[in-house]
Amino acid sequence: QAQLVESGGGLVQSGGSLRLACAPSGRTFRNYGMAWFRQAPGMGREFVAAISWSGRTDFYRDSVKGRFTISRDDANDRLYLQMNNIQPEDAAVYYCAAEQISHVAILSVYAESYYFGQGTLVTVSS
Repeated sequence: QAQLVESGGGLVQSGGSLRLACAPSGRTFRNYGMAWFRQAPGMGREFVAAISWSGRTDFYRDSVKGRFTISRDDANDRLYLQMNNIQPEDAAVYYCAAEQISHVAILSVYAESYYFGQGTLVTVSS
């Protein structure tokens, strides 16, 4: 069964940086748009960033623009989220996501469009 496995979460001070990584297991997602979502305690899952299957297009929620960068390394089948200047409101479980349909032209911000991993926890100390 295909899985997405996240890593790189942890405790970080406000203003610090982390790099999250995602690796598929059981199949490749090279021709699929990929994304990161997050879910804080007591809140719904929200879109963070997405990158197209080609890697040429990306999209971010407003609150992380200029601080977070999504990237993909298809040669090694990896997805990354570089998080800089992390703020307390960024604390959440972060989920790697792969679109359910390959070669989609338009990035989706809706969770229903994606498969999800188990998540990695990001905790922020102020």
